Amino acid sequence: MKQIRKFFGLLCMLMGPLSIYYLMTTAIDEINHKPVIDTKIQWIVFVIVFIPIALGLILFGYYAMKGEYERLPESSAEIAD
Repeated sequence: MKQIRKFFGLLCMLMGPLSIYYLMTTAIDEINHKPVIDTKIQWIVFVIVFIPIALGLILFGYYAMKGEYERLPESSAEIAD
């Protein structure tokens, strides 16, 4: 199970930058294809919303690779320790 978590951690760490790259290239292509203000605002909002999500995916993958999810707390009393 630990190997599966580390594999998915690596997968998440690779998917984050790839999704940002795909988002940016798609946004640039769509804005160049139809350069009206509505399209620009729509894609700027998409980029602003999605980049933190992709960064969170990278961070999740980093912690999974580091092994932070190997032991999860069973009660809220363990979190306070």
